[in-house]
Amino acid sequence: MRLLIVEDEVRLASALQRGLIGEGFTVDVAHTGPDGLHAAQEISYDAVILDIMLPGLSGYRIIERLRAGQNWVPILMLTAKDGEYDEADALDLGADDYLTKPFSFVVLLARLRNLLRRVGDARPSVLQVGTLRLDPARHRVHRSDTEITLTPREFGVLEHLMRHAGEVVTKTDILRAVWDAHYEGEVNVVEVYVGYLRRKIDTPFGTSSIETLRGVGYRMADPTPA
Repeated sequence: MRLLIVEDEVRLASALQRGLIGEGFTVDVAHTGPDGLHAAQEISYDAVILDIMLPGLSGYRIIERLRAGQNWVPILMLTAKDGEYDEADALDLGADDYLTKPFSFVVLLARLRNLLRRVGDARPSVLQVGTLRLDPARHRVHRSDTEITLTPREFGVLEHLMRHAGEVVTKTDILRAVWDAHYEGEVNVVEVYVGYLRRKIDTPFGTSSIETLRGVGYRMADPTPA
């Protein structure tokens, strides 16, 4: 899953980013209100961690503009403002949860996971294509009864393909969904990770579930015999 942190305290933002990446998330960071709003409008995030007091544009205004544009990304407010009216204002504008600084990372992670479970698009709790199952909440993958161990990046690529099963997904689509927004490497890194996935989810089981469309991208489908 891909998250956006909009926080002007650089050390805090970096610490949160490292901690959440360690938990298997892909995490982008913005340090100003305008940058955060632009990122949230341009990229489809699973959730946004948003400070209220930001340079250029407050968290309140960011929420207003996102909701006015029919963007319903789950938003967790993270702020030093702890008055009950501040919390009420944030929730009334469309925030989904509220956490006051200083905070425990363990508590933030629990609140975030709860938010991802209950808010947003009505996504299936477990994704399934043929005999392949992916559980985003538990970060587990099975082919029939066999569990498959994936790295966080492999998991992200597979989740994106399975969420768009039957559709053609370009390498650029996968990069935007799984890699950091500031990634400047070759787009062919996606081809490398698709190869890693095939060796784990298909080859040992004699199946082929990720189709390559030359010059276009990839398509996830019910597996055929390899």
